[in-house]
Amino acid sequence: MANADSTPRELPDPSALAASGRRVFDIEASALQAVAARLDGAFSEACRLAYHCTGRVVCTGMGKSGHVARKIAATLASTGTPAFYMHPGEAGHGDLGMVTDADLVLAVSYSGESDEILMLLPVLKRQGNVLLAMTGRPQSTLARAADVHLDISVPEEACPLHLAPTSSTTASMAMGDALAVALLEARGFTADDFARSHPAGALGRRLLLHISDVMHTGDDIPRVGPDASLGEALLEMSRKRLGVTAVVDADSRLLGLFTDGDLRRTLGDRRVDVYATTIGEVMTRDPVTIGSEALAVEAARLMETRKINALVVLDDSQRVVGALNVHDLFRARVV
Repeated sequence: MANADSTPRELPDPSALAASGRRVFDIEASALQAVAARLDGAFSEACRLAYHCTGRVVCTGMGKSGHVARKIAATLASTGTPAFYMHPGEAGHGDLGMVTDADLVLAVSYSGESDEILMLLPVLKRQGNVLLAMTGRPQSTLARAADVHLDISVPEEACPLHLAPTSSTTASMAMGDALAVALLEARGFTADDFARSHPAGALGRRLLLHISDVMHTGDDIPRVGPDASLGEALLEMSRKRLGVTAVVDADSRLLGLFTDGDLRRTLGDRRVDVYATTIGEVMTRDPVTIGSEALAVEAARLMETRKINALVVLDDSQRVVGALNVHDLFRARVV
């Protein structure tokens, strides 16, 4: 409850505030070092049990430990270990039905005496669930009931009142991250695997979106034959609005390319007749191209490196199957 005196206290000077912040970092850094020094066979066994779990890792905890457990579940799930968070209070009123006998339960409680979690232990034991416990008290009820106990005790909380969970929650989250990363490495989890569970994120777009997903195809591809006049090529470029046209033979194999940049250079020569000059005379031969199975991010990198704004897409037989420009990559949020 707030202090009855609503008169705001005078804020300390900026240097005192910064010093307070640095003190928190120092205390929590020391806490993490203390926990890291205790990583031993229990941690390895916890990893082994989670690795061989044929179900999911069910993370649970109350209060601040519940927030930590929720974050651990999210990190595990996104790095190759199926997991979800279960509120221990709701579990006692039906949500325990989400837990199967193939699941492993990870319970987080710094005291190791959270009533809501202890209430679940007989049911979990009867069902045969493996129980991992994260506590700050190795002799607590939860720690003694667990198949594996991970000691997250810290020398002190960063809270000057020694009341608010600070160092202890940081240590808990670090332990969860350590588990997730150790399992990630053990599974050989790759960036591609990560992207598949993050399709809506920037990494997902970079690693999952292919050229074929963003390129223009069919009648939307700007293309003309080598005997077309420069004027006809300009009309094709204007209609298709990609700033480029492919020059192809009768089998749609690429012969060359003509871009807005080529147009500016060509028109700089006043002797050029746009109606008499064929596109084959002024096109760029052996232009930069890309394959349809390439990632969209590769097209972005290629455009940036070669300082171009558009690409034609070729199949294995050098036939033109698509075209795209930098605006297509912007729309796809690749760049």
